[in-house]
Amino acid sequence: MPHRPILCVDDEPNNLALIRQILQDDYRLVFARSGTEALQAVAKHDPALILLDVEMPDIDGYTVASTLKDQPETEHIPIIFVTSLDQEVDERTGFASGGVDYIAKPVSPYILRARVSTHLSLVRASALNRSYRDAIQMLGMAGHYNDSDTGTHIWRMAAYARALAEAVGWERERAELLEQAAPMHDTGKIGIPDAVLKKPGKLDEGEWKIMKTHPRIGYEILSKSQAPLFQLAAEVSLYHHERWDGSGYPAGLAGEDIPESARIVAVADVFDALTTKRPYKEPWPVERALETLRTSAGSHLDARMVEAFERILPRILALKQHWDQQESRT
Repeated sequence: MPHRPILCVDDEPNNLALIRQILQDDYRLVFARSGTEALQAVAKHDPALILLDVEMPDIDGYTVASTLKDQPETEHIPIIFVTSLDQEVDERTGFASGGVDYIAKPVSPYILRARVSTHLSLVRASALNRSYRDAIQMLGMAGHYNDSDTGTHIWRMAAYARALAEAVGWERERAELLEQAAPMHDTGKIGIPDAVLKKPGKLDEGEWKIMKTHPRIGYEILSKSQAPLFQLAAEVSLYHHERWDGSGYPAGLAGEDIPESARIVAVADVFDALTTKRPYKEPWPVERALETLRTSAGSHLDARMVEAFERILPRILALKQHWDQQESRT
């Protein structure tokens, strides 16, 4: 049974008894017989789902729902209205007050079980997505933990990468996945010794050899997950330092042998590095940065990606403005 219970709210004991009979073998249940009791039960039990009657003697179900949706700590709880009122009017009002579904009385055992199962699955999916987002943020920050010059770099660069992916024909869903994966491209830096990562001067041959291991370290970490998000992040991590002419690392791939995801991120990464302030330089003007991209096309960068990046420059600049404003507030 789920750790968090389902809260069942109805002022009629017979209705609660029927719900109990239908659901008690599969779920942990708690009950309330009024709107006031419902709000108290939510505070006490933190339910995973609420089955909520509308017509109650003190506070009606719509008011209960609106109250819960107005509070950050309870707004995430899905509410299914269970009522015998006229459906056309009722559904419109119920959804407006924050309900996610509607079941008419008399309750059908099959429909009730199906709706409860569906919405609890959505709750679990939402929790998993939050975990993914948390992991993305932690791994992205871990890769840059010792960098004093990144600020919002990884998030701004990821937004550029998504825009560029869409410009070269990626479907929206996969472009969004790349935006989530891109911040983890330097995860492998957590395996680089501080003496190398934080060295103020130029790296010697041995230190540079160590630094060039970070793409593979990141790949080894991220590829442990079979989730598409982390598989894509592993790909970007491994290949984002490859160069179009084959002079990059770690594999020395050239041209279209380099995964397109890494070629997209490379353009976004270079542009952002050039146009943002770092301890060792002031931000470059956009036109100077674009000229560097053009010069690098066909050697470091994929010329098709550079051309597409320039084509969507208004969108890129809008994203830059947004993230620059975010950074100024921190």
